[in-house]
This record gives sequence, structure tokens and C-alpha cells, in this order.
Amino acid sequence: MKLMTAADAAANTNEIAMDAQDGFIRIGEMAKRHDVTLRTLRFYEDKGLLNPKREGATRLYSRRDNARLKLILLGRKVGFSLREVKQMIDLYDPSGTNTKQLKLALDKSEKQLGRLQKQRQAIDEAIGELTEAMSVVRHMLAERQKVSASA
Repeated sequence: MKLMTAADAAANTNEIAMDAQDGFIRIGEMAKRHDVTLRTLRFYEDKGLLNPKREGATRLYSRRDNARLKLILLGRKVGFSLREVKQMIDLYDPSGTNTKQLKLALDKSEKQLGRLQKQRQAIDEAIGELTEAMSVVRHMLAERQKVSASA
């Protein structure tokens, strides 16, 4: 028996089929494409990050929603908060130069890179200390095993 995720089950129903004529996709297909849960998509909608079109109870996602979800997932992957991601993508203007958006994205990215580099340094130090402690414990264990064997 094969177990299905909610996204797979939804993608296999009529309600979630692709609507090819107008370029919209339904929630199950969107979830499957981006390897997220249906709950995640609804959460992002509640937070104002995505704005799917509605046909009754069916959510239909546009190319714009698809692009926004890619940016949301990238932002989360590199450690941005949803609030930061929303600030950056909400500044997008399809008819403008998006200079303000690009400057904000660069500023936030530089700050996040600094935080990640500090985290890496802390992790490297922790790994070094743990490695050293393990070496001491191994040495102590070997010494005690020698004493036990000779007794």
C-alpha cells in the first residue's frame, strides 16, 4: 500500500488539476511543484504573501504567485523572516526600475550574510571544542581499559 502526502492526493483529484487555458494552477499542483504542504500555502496566503484567485473554494495560483513562492522559499532557506521576505517582494513594481526593492534586498542580504558567518564561526568553534573533548574522553577510556586488562 502506497502512502500519499496531502499534496499528492490533492494533485490527483479533479479539483486540483491544471487549468491550462488561463495559466493558473490549483493548490495541490502548486504544493507538489514546490514540495510544500497545502497548509504552508494557506499560511502564506493568510500572511498576505500569496494571493490566489478563488473559484468557489478552489484556490488558483498565477505565474506571479509561483514566482513569489519561489522567492519566499529562497528567503526562508537563507534565514530571512517572513516579514523581511514580504517587505522585499512587496516592493516589486512590474513597470518600474525596482531600485528601492533591489537596495532593500541587498541591505538585508548583507546583514543576513553577516549573521550566517557569525553562526558558522560559532559552529566551527563548537565542533573544535567537541572534537577535543572527545579526544580526551577516548584517551581516558583507553587508559582505564588498560588498567582493567592488567588487573
